[in-house]
Amino acid sequence: MLVPPLDFETCNAARLRRDPAFDGLFFVAVRTTMVYCRPVCRVRQPLTRNVSFYPSAAAAEQAGYRPCLRCRPETAPFSAAWRGTEATVARALRLIEEGALDGGSVAALSARLGIGPRHLSRLFRRHLAASPIQVAKTLRLQRAKRLLDQTALPMSAVAEQAGFGSLRRFNAAFSDLYGRPPSSLRRKLRTAA
Repeated sequence: MLVPPLDFETCNAARLRRDPAFDGLFFVAVRTTMVYCRPVCRVRQPLTRNVSFYPSAAAAEQAGYRPCLRCRPETAPFSAAWRGTEATVARALRLIEEGALDGGSVAALSARLGIGPRHLSRLFRRHLAASPIQVAKTLRLQRAKRLLDQTALPMSAVAEQAGFGSLRRFNAAFSDLYGRPPSSLRRKLRTAA
């Protein structure tokens, strides 16, 4: 199995050169040892007749190969392990945008990600300089502002669709951020239009 633009000769030449430009684009599987490696692996080069190439580590594993202990193919560029904690934060952000914290807790979100709530908060502080709750609140306020701007929905419907648990929390969050109630912002947007 090959990545469509890469043929056997191209992959083999890159493997023999240990070309870092191809690291993560394909994996080298050795039939005699049943091990798969990255093309940059520093092990002794196997004979060309004993190698095959796979587009992903998962494809090599599905074919019965095990990962090399020296080059650690699971850390190849573009893998989740290579991206490190950034991948976890990106997944958390997607879940928050989908409303994971609108009705749930940080503990429930972190359980879905397979980490602890304190660790999730540390990752958010490191990568975003904000807590998961603050990020969720900002996203809710942005949704609410869009709804106020683009619709004529009543305030209770805006609060509900934006992800706020109650109209009271919606008004309080809006007043904290903008220093005025949401209804005054709607009036200003309508008169400006």
